[in-house]
Amino acid sequence: VLAEFRFLARNDIPHFQSGAVGFVGYDVVRFFEPKATIHPQDDLALPEMVFVIAGTLIVFDHRFRIIRLIVLTDLRKQKADAAYEEAAKEIERVLAQLSTPSSLKPIAANSTPTVTGLISNTNDFEQMVIRAKRYISDGDIFQVVLSQRFQSEFSADPLDLYRCLRFGNPSPYMFYLNFGREFCALGSSPELHVRVHERAVEIRPIAGTRPRGTDAEMDETNAQDLLADPKERAEHVMLIDLARNDVGRIARFGSVRVTEQMAIERYSHVMHIVSHIQAQLRDGLNAFDAFRATFPAGTVSGAPKIRAMQIISELEKSRRGFYAGVVGWFGFDGNCDSCIALRSVVLKNGKAFVQAGAGIVADSDPVREREETERKAMAVLAAIEQAKCCC
Repeated sequence: VLAEFRFLARNDIPHFQSGAVGFVGYDVVRFFEPKATIHPQDDLALPEMVFVIAGTLIVFDHRFRIIRLIVLTDLRKQKADAAYEEAAKEIERVLAQLSTPSSLKPIAANSTPTVTGLISNTNDFEQMVIRAKRYISDGDIFQVVLSQRFQSEFSADPLDLYRCLRFGNPSPYMFYLNFGREFCALGSSPELHVRVHERAVEIRPIAGTRPRGTDAEMDETNAQDLLADPKERAEHVMLIDLARNDVGRIARFGSVRVTEQMAIERYSHVMHIVSHIQAQLRDGLNAFDAFRATFPAGTVSGAPKIRAMQIISELEKSRRGFYAGVVGWFGFDGNCDSCIALRSVVLKNGKAFVQAGAGIVADSDPVREREETERKAMAVLAAIEQAKCCC
């Protein structure tokens, strides 16, 4: 579809100037990898993917606090002069709307989450871990990422929830996709899925988690404990190798490089080990090829990837849907940027659904892995409770 458009890029406007914006659900992988089975139960019944090409964009530069308005015109339907005049009127309309005073409700103080796990009890997730470890000991896989879902009643404004999440857990990738009465998906993902800019490919795997400390000293202790943990290091190295292999499928020979390895990144409730991998896109391939080669990320599936996904389908209770998929954009200029749908929430039929996972390896402790999923979900669950108080 994007190939039908011709776009004149502007150097004075940030990377995304227009294109397709949306999400791809985790279960779409079956169209790329037929051996990657998916769960038969689709309880949330969400679209598998949604992308929109917006005719009017408001681009906000957070660094310089500048707003730019972009309006697209279709010269196939009208002459250039008429299209320009129509675009100018649209810019005036949006500018007037942005200039209208508005009031926002204050964000409530931090709330203690009160949620119900869709998994019937804590033993269920721990039993999933035990069964996964049997597959590991049998030699089927080295690692698999299992997840569990939580839910809460929710009838507040989705935008208030986004504001609370942005305030309480700011992350590199904030997203808000509101599809009206059907559903809404929003989140604060820490993890880049794949970025392509002028044929340079980047991915940034995250694996390894510890809670934030209650003070600076404990925080540093937790960080050093995380970096020294043999289990966490082994898991992260495995996922670096998997990411290098994924990128290598679409990269120029010899261009794959690990530019940052095992750094600590801190967020509101947890800290992670992260690494950064870069390469040059091979001639004849495009941004969608880069997306396809890296989807889904090893950090939400496992290694070997296809067998890990088969085990996920067997052990988890329903399709993942939005969770562990990808949110992002594909530009008319051939670039793309995307994140993994983590620290996210789906709002549908008066309920909020939050899902979080943990990487299971041979020496994983079932209780600790369950607690890790709960810690990862906590920032979103706390934001849900805060948003309810904004009503």
